[in-house]
Amino acid sequence: MIKVAVNGYNVIGRRVADAVAAQSDMRLVGVSKVKPDYKARGALERGYRLYALDEKTRKSFSDAGIPTEGTVMDLVEQADIVIDCTPEDAGAENKSIYERQGKKAIFQGGEEHSIAELSFVAQCNFEKANGKKFVRVVSCNTTALCRLLHSIDESFSISKARVVIARRAADPDEVGKGPIDAVVLDPISVPSHHGPDVNTVLPGFPVISMALKIPTTHMHLHSLMISSRKQASAADVIQKLELTPRILLVDGKRDGFKSTANIIDMARDMRRPRNDLYEAVVWRDSVRVIDGEIYLFMAVHQEAIVIPENIDAVRAITSTCGREESMMMTDKSLGILGKKL
Repeated sequence: MIKVAVNGYNVIGRRVADAVAAQSDMRLVGVSKVKPDYKARGALERGYRLYALDEKTRKSFSDAGIPTEGTVMDLVEQADIVIDCTPEDAGAENKSIYERQGKKAIFQGGEEHSIAELSFVAQCNFEKANGKKFVRVVSCNTTALCRLLHSIDESFSISKARVVIARRAADPDEVGKGPIDAVVLDPISVPSHHGPDVNTVLPGFPVISMALKIPTTHMHLHSLMISSRKQASAADVIQKLELTPRILLVDGKRDGFKSTANIIDMARDMRRPRNDLYEAVVWRDSVRVIDGEIYLFMAVHQEAIVIPENIDAVRAITSTCGREESMMMTDKSLGILGKKL
């Protein structure tokens, strides 16, 4: 059993902890929290061992009537590997803790590529993570782009990809963030960080990205334009994507998927925990090939899509099994669809 600690128990950390606990070859040794809030109480209700940031923070948990097992240092000591789900830029400081204790660690996409030896997406570069000490699971948008572009490149040899990303403004519980009644260029300059980040995983072709924030909380929406060296029809692309792991195809005209709200509603009906969609969602009827270029729309559930990558990264850097076996185990445990709607 691989002993896994989850440092940070918020949007991603809660989901990662649940996913670790669902694996037959892993044991969740505990989770850490900074604040004694409802999320901390929820961790205890799930039977997770709870740790505070430090002794001062631990006292605030005690004052709130929430028992803890120790501090982050104690949590890390018990683990074979730490999945760092702390807020953006905190990972660099935490890395020194993991190094001192001789622990392997997985970081999230909010950290810089340089924090780790490899930026990771399971179906793209699983084998390259074998034996690494530090791996970075890329961001939600980068994960979705890597899955899709890697698949299309395999069959049609991409020469260039361009993407415009309409980003959700904030996660659903971040009520203090905007924008309200505005579209914010994020950033104004081109490219956004997403394209270069894809190239840390898939260096074989340029990816030019533009991004903007819109007043919604549930999903990102990608508009893709892909140039390929090999001729492809829309039917060819659809067939390839239907065979690609962790990509789900839906139909707008046939089944009424007119918006990201319809997709989230589908996730509720699927009775996924927290309405999570681990798959990148492509509109089948958006796929077109015009003058040799591939066009499509893709939706990304920012809270969930990187969860399976974190689980596969654990197996990759501990070299406990191969890519196909790991992805199959992860997908089965999370209920990821093996068929297309």
